[in-house]
Amino acid sequence: QGRGQKIIYPPVKECALKYNIPVLQPANLKAPEFLEQLKSFNANLQVIVAFRMLPEVVWAMPKLGTFNLHASLLPQYRGAAPINWAIINGEKETGATTFFLKHDIDTGSIIFQEKELIREDDNAGTLYERLMKKGSELVLKTVKAIESGNYPCVPQPDGIVIKHAPKIFKETCEIKWDQTSTSIRNFVRGLTPYPGVWTTINGKIYKIYKVSVADKGNTDLTPGGLNSDNKNYLYVKTSDGWISVDELQPEGKKRMSIQEFFRGNKI
Repeated sequence: QGRGQKIIYPPVKECALKYNIPVLQPANLKAPEFLEQLKSFNANLQVIVAFRMLPEVVWAMPKLGTFNLHASLLPQYRGAAPINWAIINGEKETGATTFFLKHDIDTGSIIFQEKELIREDDNAGTLYERLMKKGSELVLKTVKAIESGNYPCVPQPDGIVIKHAPKIFKETCEIKWDQTSTSIRNFVRGLTPYPGVWTTINGKIYKIYKVSVADKGNTDLTPGGLNSDNKNYLYVKTSDGWISVDELQPEGKKRMSIQEFFRGNKI
């Protein structure tokens, strides 16, 4: 990082090195040399957090199994982006789950769950911070319970409607102004601060970080139409009203309030 090209390690690796815990970073999770190293630890239990899919030869290795921490109340929001999709879909509650790994992703038996309310002003970043704390406590609780031999192991229910949380791509992040104002606000909240939603205004691409639902009365404008004084506000027409763009980021510039933007720009 930077001119000196200083190597920056992920926080987990930094912590492991600090306490002289071995760190393995295999390119191939089925590589014989990696599997031999992992097996040599003779681990009773493995814990997975925010990692890619593991082959069975890895997760079946410990005698007590392998459990995963997932940032939703499984079986809802199985997938790569549970925090984002819970907010995008307007949920009022989510949580964290620990569960045993099996062949199909995010389908193993549930050990513990903790609920977390989604606040009206939450975005993906603020909710992530709270779930990170709750999740770390849940991991410790799960390890202690498994170690004691006294823990729940509840199969995930079948035959219910499942909301999924697929991986989010750049094209997923474009605002569709023909949706309702509430849906658009939830969409922005669910993708802020990362990866961030975007839209095109007068041929220029902007990232949008904060919006609010505005009441501007009736208009003949179609969704995506603009109303602005080029000084204090920028309203965009939606299918059922208006959205006020409160924070944005022009290409190649920093994130700023709409008032800061208008000090040197016009729409």
